[in-house]
Amino acid sequence: MWLNKQQIIPSALRAYRKALVRSTPHHVVIDGLFDPTKLDEVADVLQQEQQWKTQKHSYSALYVNNETWQETPDTERFVQRDLWQRPLQTPEDSKSTTALAFLQFLRGDEFMSLLSKIFDVRITDINVAEPEINTNFFRLSARDFVNQHADDSPGREVCMLLYLNKDWQQGDGGELIFMGEADKPIAIAPVYNRCVLFDPSSEGSEHWVKALASEADAVYRYNLTSWYWSE
Repeated sequence: MWLNKQQIIPSALRAYRKALVRSTPHHVVIDGLFDPTKLDEVADVLQQEQQWKTQKHSYSALYVNNETWQETPDTERFVQRDLWQRPLQTPEDSKSTTALAFLQFLRGDEFMSLLSKIFDVRITDINVAEPEINTNFFRLSARDFVNQHADDSPGREVCMLLYLNKDWQQGDGGELIFMGEADKPIAIAPVYNRCVLFDPSSEGSEHWVKALASEADAVYRYNLTSWYWSE
């Protein structure tokens, strides 16, 4: 239902594995991995202003409150962005239900089995205390930022980014930048239905996000981020 079947045929999986091991950092970019009709419903939900809350991280602490944030030097701030808030009750509209179902799918057996095949390691939530908090939607405005950082942690095998920006054009900003190797950073544009999978422990996987070009209040860069562990 969620996956574009043409993107997960055996020949495609072989190509993903080859791209993964030959790149620095180990990563693969897959365009059109998900069914566009279903993804359109998800993208529409993200336009609802009331479901977003600002999230702030420093290099020394995650989920920093406003008081501590004001005392944190700019050089120690690495994330300021909005986090999508899951409805506390069962949503009445079908699109919000679809967005929640998509988050659940990304932590389900079918999708994690796909990741296991691509990365050649068993991906599982068996030892993850709160799996649901590791998969969610985010947005960035021109005032926000994701500065250079690493996503590696013990047992974390895969990081996934999925872009949900229907109208993105070159020059808008918001590119994912990997450090890469030999001072040759890799830039990946946040085009709609583009999925980036990478090994956060691989060389050159430190990354950041290029600032958005537009300062208009209603202009955002939308993405889904998901982290996965092995046993």
